[in-house]
Amino acid sequence: MNRRRFRLLGAALTGLAAAVTLLVSTELFPYHSVNHDEAVYLQQAAMLLDGTLSLAPPVLDSFRPWFFFEEAGRLYPKYAPVPAAMFAVGEALGEPRISLVLIAAGNVALAIAVASEAFDRRTGLLAGAFLLASPLFVVDSAVFLPYAPTAFWNLLFAFGYIRAARRAPVLQSGAREESPSGDSSRASDSSNRRTSAAYAALAGLAIGIAFFSRPYTAVLFALPFIAHALYSLVTAVRRERRASRGALAEFASPTVVRLSITAVGGLAGVATALVYNAVVTGSPWLFPYEAFAPADGLGFGHREILGHSEAYTPALGLRANAEVVRELFTEWVVGGSVGTLLAALGVAEFLRRASVRPSSWSPEFTDAQAKALLAGLFVSVVAGNVYFWGNLNLLGDLADPDDGLIVALGPYYHFDLLVPTAAFAARGTLLVGDRVRAWTERTDHIGERGRSSARGTAAALALATALVLAGATGAVLAPPVADNAETTGAYEDAYAPFEDREFSNAVVFVPTPYGDWLNHPFQHLRNDPGYDGDAVFAVEDGSDDLAVVSAFPNRTYYRYVYRGAWVPFTGESVTPAIQRVDAVEGERVTASATLGLLDSADRVSVRLASDGGVAYYAVNDTSKNLTVEIRVENGSARLAGPGLRSSGDDATVPVADEDEVRVEVFVNDRAGGGFSYRLELPVRIGDDGTVRALSPIREACLSPATCGGEAAYVERAMPDGIRMETELRADSIENATA
Repeated sequence: MNRRRFRLLGAALTGLAAAVTLLVSTELFPYHSVNHDEAVYLQQAAMLLDGTLSLAPPVLDSFRPWFFFEEAGRLYPKYAPVPAAMFAVGEALGEPRISLVLIAAGNVALAIAVASEAFDRRTGLLAGAFLLASPLFVVDSAVFLPYAPTAFWNLLFAFGYIRAARRAPVLQSGAREESPSGDSSRASDSSNRRTSAAYAALAGLAIGIAFFSRPYTAVLFALPFIAHALYSLVTAVRRERRASRGALAEFASPTVVRLSITAVGGLAGVATALVYNAVVTGSPWLFPYEAFAPADGLGFGHREILGHSEAYTPALGLRANAEVVRELFTEWVVGGSVGTLLAALGVAEFLRRASVRPSSWSPEFTDAQAKALLAGLFVSVVAGNVYFWGNLNLLGDLADPDDGLIVALGPYYHFDLLVPTAAFAARGTLLVGDRVRAWTERTDHIGERGRSSARGTAAALALATALVLAGATGAVLAPPVADNAETTGAYEDAYAPFEDREFSNAVVFVPTPYGDWLNHPFQHLRNDPGYDGDAVFAVEDGSDDLAVVSAFPNRTYYRYVYRGAWVPFTGESVTPAIQRVDAVEGERVTASATLGLLDSADRVSVRLASDGGVAYYAVNDTSKNLTVEIRVENGSARLAGPGLRSSGDDATVPVADEDEVRVEVFVNDRAGGGFSYRLELPVRIGDDGTVRALSPIREACLSPATCGGEAAYVERAMPDGIRMETELRADSIENATA
């Protein structure tokens, strides 16, 4: 294949990769995926564009994003900034997804280049097509996660390493660095050395950046290349010693110089990572992810992150990774099992040729050595991941095949295996095609009619192979696309209140179904690093919300609430709403609520609680709606209202300086069932006795299981008769009526 045609087809494939990634990212993941790490990288990208490595929120706990940890009063992400810096390029251009498009196109281009170096141009083009058709590539290239970006640097390293080795001057055993044949030969050797050194520098810088991005991933990818480098160094040193040129010549050998250049570039990346560690964690040897969760590192034994712990044994590691690898090669590579069989055929053909050609392992770089580097990745990546318990977490419950992030996003810790799989699958496919073509060429003795029939049979076999591969790819790609589409549908419903609303100088409190984190799960609701956007998002956290109000005193306040269970990965939607929040301050704060009582209600009781105590009330009349007032003054809270009487020794509860006053109204019906209303009033009491409060959080709990975050009162979702109307006011005690 000529160079011009190769470049045109390669450009077409990279362009197709860009288009596919843009389509999948915008249509399948408009609100991001079920992996909430995307928000970490996007938040980090915004920080880098703002010129900062950390956040300094006015209220620390109310503004802590997912996977950020505190160091000296500032918040740092647990991840290295390389992927975020790549995403920041698109964000600087006005759309972060531009970065995804460029990275995907770059990975396909590099896959073509690397496979072409190891095999030939037609294999390289087919490998690029197979990479693009791999479900893991399609899905993970369209999300803001670090696996495709890190793979880009790893592939750039592989390309630079192989090119540097290929462009190195060819020296025979005992030969001088320069040929005595004349000036032309010396000029050629000099040019080759410069080209080789340039590619060696590129390889070193690329693997250094990959290490800074994801250290263990880069090490596993580099291991086959490190083994080859050591082999090359030993061979070069022995060659110089045989030539008796002395120790200086050994170190000046072109091979030693080339590999030293690569090593220096790689070590520069390592040094950069250590400097970053020192800035962020205070120690060059303490990585941010370890500062966030000290027991979340590599190795076996006790592993833990955010309360999730596991005794990670070698046996468990082998079992988990065997399942991950099985998923990879049956569900997430091109053609699933069909593609894996073709890749196995390509590897088998390489091993057979290498075993019968000892010259493949000569001191000079050969095609066989390039293929060996790609094949070695199957060993280093698969074996190395056994040592990493993240693959167990990726699977979720080992006994449930439909659990874990792997269902939606695939075995992304093995993303680096896509290119060697695609390359060897391409080689296996071409082997089959070459055998069929050779068969048709051996039909001269059967006449024109026989040759025509053979060519027709070959074409039919080629078409059948393509259809089988395409069908298998479609079959393995369809389930994750369907799963992610269900999640996106649920996200679309959840974010609906934000779509047609423009905020101006607002604070929005968001719920916390997964703990007190921002962007977990609401990745779409992120703050500007300076907390000066039109909308500032804060964790809904009771009395701390008043600290947020104090930090942003001249804004309008809202709550984002929803009704229903938050399980978007099952396709279930919630009913959301954005509710206005009032902030008041006075000697007395009164929150009044009018609550609907059903005709079937025959008994109503009320529970008043604070962090310091509980009081109970009974309702005399259930024939009409109930009106309740929560009155907070003089360090205590009590209830008042028509038909309401205390049923205990004390009708008040103490209120601390920072507290939540909680009211639960239990409505029982004649059939023995019932429901409850729930109000949470965030309050703060100043040194002078002044009470500050926010509009109460309102819930209508038709099921006890949903109370406490998933039973928000959303008027349009309420059954007939269930009604809550609240009002908040503050006044002076002397003017207030009882």
